[in-house]
Amino acid sequence: MLKNFLDKFNFKYSFKSSSALYKSGFFNDTLKLILENYDGIMNIIIPTLGKERQKTYSPFLPICPHTGVVLEIPVSEIDIKNSKIIFENNGEKLEQSILDGNCKLQWKVDWAMRWYALDIDFEMYGKDLIESAILSTKIIKLLGKSNPSGFAYELFLDEKGEKISKSKGNGITIDQWLEYASPESLSLYMYQNPKRAKKLYREVVPKAVDEYLDFIEKSKTQNDLQKLMNPVWHVHNSEIPKENSIMSFSMLLNLVETSNADNKELLWKFVKKYKKDINQDMYPIFDKLISYAIKYFNDAIKSKKIYKKPNESEKIALDALVNSLDNCDDSMKPEDIQTKIYTVGKENGYKENLRDWFKLIYEVVFGVENGPRIGFFISFFGVQETKELIKSKLENV
Repeated sequence: MLKNFLDKFNFKYSFKSSSALYKSGFFNDTLKLILENYDGIMNIIIPTLGKERQKTYSPFLPICPHTGVVLEIPVSEIDIKNSKIIFENNGEKLEQSILDGNCKLQWKVDWAMRWYALDIDFEMYGKDLIESAILSTKIIKLLGKSNPSGFAYELFLDEKGEKISKSKGNGITIDQWLEYASPESLSLYMYQNPKRAKKLYREVVPKAVDEYLDFIEKSKTQNDLQKLMNPVWHVHNSEIPKENSIMSFSMLLNLVETSNADNKELLWKFVKKYKKDINQDMYPIFDKLISYAIKYFNDAIKSKKIYKKPNESEKIALDALVNSLDNCDDSMKPEDIQTKIYTVGKENGYKENLRDWFKLIYEVVFGVENGPRIGFFISFFGVQETKELIKSKLENV
């Protein structure tokens, strides 16, 4: 799974299996060194354990010579000369070589052993492993080498701010993200603020995609230094896409719903109906975005839509909006349509709080509290089509 993930992002790496390195004898010299420093390592680890665990702890986990099972068992003697440990299992005194994969190491000692044997000079680890890194650092220094430069990154949280857990099934996985959005949008999300805890659940995906698209758009007017500070410069290894933005991912999700398009071809036909000069081949990012939007809408939005039923005064305001659109046409600029919508809101009780006016439109028409700029949406979706859309929502009240 790790290799498949790295391959998706075209990482260059050399894969080494810890089990294979144990069995091949690659770790043997370092394992001998750990056995020689057994007491010193115990003095580092034991104070960090509870009283009961202190009684049974050993850095070495022998493979049982009878069953082949890894044993978590106290060691009674060590034989440095012959690279062996002696222990009791079910009343029987046994000995086992620590070499050639016959013993594994407890986690914190194993981590230090790998650093030492593989000459690791940089290690990233999650916030929950900081204490382990501190202990492993003490161990590798005891063995006679410096610890790697470390970078502790924050953890991912679910929508409630709780740590993501496999057993709970909260949050989303990397593979699930890649069903809903591009690898580049995920790279951007991971790249920014690595030392800040991030919420990772389905609802963050549209915002992250729109951020990615916004950074691409900003790069078109930036000088070289500004581009260097733009995160998509790093996401794309200095080759920022030149593609112009057709619409935001959030708006595309609304278009998926309002157009009833359930496949890429239908949605492209709808886009081209109102943007006749578009050459589909010139928009590879948007082309992929359509597939992601359909998948995301069906999985994450469709079943959760809750449309507001407007009261009488709200219905009057929305009727006024429909009537106002009678004076608009598809040739108008989105900003001019937006101005008309502002005017309708002000004239129908929302002068002091236009935010509530737009919230009403979003909740009645789209079933959400926030959405795209209405003027831009109408300009793209079509004035007549928008009027019919609003009327259909009001008829169901």
